[in-house]
Amino acid sequence: MTTIKEAAADFLAQKRIAVAGVSRNPQGHGSNIVYQRLRDRGYEVFAVNPNAEEIEGDKCYPDLGSIPGGVDAVVIGTSAEHASGVMRDAVAAEITRAWMHRSMGAGSVSEEATALGRDNGMVVIDGGCPLMFDPTADFGHKCMRAIFSLTGAVPRKV
Repeated sequence: MTTIKEAAADFLAQKRIAVAGVSRNPQGHGSNIVYQRLRDRGYEVFAVNPNAEEIEGDKCYPDLGSIPGGVDAVVIGTSAEHASGVMRDAVAAEITRAWMHRSMGAGSVSEEATALGRDNGMVVIDGGCPLMFDPTADFGHKCMRAIFSLTGAVPRKV
């Protein structure tokens, strides 16, 4: 198994990242915060929501397979009950890295989705948040990482 730090560094080394589960009502929504930060840090980021045509002024895609040129990685920020569907789309789109967002509560983490991704050769980070790791981290997210690592919401190995 790979350490979370190594897996996070590899994930964040990718330049084309989709964020599934962005909301049309972004106020305080975790996926939107991840989307904004990745975009602001220079990533080519793609919003995915089947119920929206535009998110935060950017084109939104109904699924991972509809993103022109594909992506290298996906952040899954949906509810846990929808994570397996996104993971199936990721497998079909031949995406090799997935991160299921989690801070408090279950977040997007689904055992079924984790198994599906890993069984298909994908590196799956099942917890935590990309914003807890450099180069996207801020002080608050680093503090959350320390706390959530103790509670198990951030895995030690993937």
